[in-house]
Amino acid sequence: MVPIQYYTALAVLLFILGTLGVLIRRNAIIVFMSIELMLNSANLAFVAFARARQALDGQVFVFFVIAVAAAEVAVGLALIVAIFRSKHNIDIDQINSLQG
Repeated sequence: MVPIQYYTALAVLLFILGTLGVLIRRNAIIVFMSIELMLNSANLAFVAFARARQALDGQVFVFFVIAVAAAEVAVGLALIVAIFRSKHNIDIDQINSLQG
């Protein structure tokens, strides 16, 4: 059996990588992927702590986080496509409004 500290350390590492991706990168798709990585690290922590406690609470939280993440991806990708169609660029620094 793997100790819970390993799962926690991996979740923290994934969250830090996601945070760095959001702060450093300027491509909107990579920013969304970094946000998904951060959400998945939270899911890993939920499942690890729920398994350590022998409860199903963590899996229920993960289910809701995945549902919210799917909605976020659908709306985010629709916005990225709309911005790309109007601006022909998805660089975050060059996008300051949605007006033509």
